[in-house]
Amino acid sequence: MYSTSNSLMNRISQQMSSMSKGQKSIASFILNHYEQAAYLTAARIGEEAGVSESTVVRFAMELGFEGYPHFQKELQEELKVRLTSAQRMKASFKLAGREDILGAVLQSDIEKLRRTSDKLDREQFNQAVDAILSARRIYILGVRSAAPLASFLGFYFNLIFDNIRLVHTTSVSEMFEQILPVGKGDVVVAISFPRYSKRTIKAMTYARSTGATVVAITDKAESPVSENSDISLLAPSDMMSFVDSLVAPLSVINALIAAIGFKRQEHVIETLEKLEHIWDEYDVYDKGDINAQEDILK
Repeated sequence: MYSTSNSLMNRISQQMSSMSKGQKSIASFILNHYEQAAYLTAARIGEEAGVSESTVVRFAMELGFEGYPHFQKELQEELKVRLTSAQRMKASFKLAGREDILGAVLQSDIEKLRRTSDKLDREQFNQAVDAILSARRIYILGVRSAAPLASFLGFYFNLIFDNIRLVHTTSVSEMFEQILPVGKGDVVVAISFPRYSKRTIKAMTYARSTGATVVAITDKAESPVSENSDISLLAPSDMMSFVDSLVAPLSVINALIAAIGFKRQEHVIETLEKLEHIWDEYDVYDKGDINAQEDILK
């Protein structure tokens, strides 16, 4: 679903013929080394292109950006969709803090959570809660790296609702077979992050055509996942390596489960109490020395 027609790389290529000699050198370097350029400072790009840092800044501004940082951010965003997993791994080596990978990853995830808290649309979140609570059936879609998030959401929703359908699929045809009954009054929760799943997007398009409400959990409003939804819950998933960071999306899902659970707390408590009896009867959980401690207290 990713289109290069409005991409930053395409804009640079289209405008290159009207650029000055220095700007053409910058454009040529970026087009040929975009994996590297996305993580270089303006000064370093200037060195590579044989121009001054100020020329690089003006280059970014003439492309319509407020300055170089905004240009660099869009280039990094585009990389998330363009690059293969191997290329993402190579690009991530350009990030600082490689001597302390643990600290770099944790700090990056903390920043994602902060950005999510600051920017997540509360009205959209509340709309998602209300739509799910009133749904006839709830379908949950998430493939590849988003599959664990879908399974997590499905596990807890099954404690709250009796109308959950977690879509397990390895092909487009299987996905459509499982969501075939979807229609008006149903809610589809679709989870996808760069590189966006075509299967998920096609299923979302189909679900909306039947009158179902589609809730997307994705990284940005401009994504094809968000554009094919009725309600979008946005959480950044910036790459630190070939591994997708799912910390912020998981936190949003946690909040969704908690908010819905709170509104159906009587039902949830009743369900959990019944489950506790079953778990005890079939010895599901290891309780450690709890029983021995209880005997001592007696």
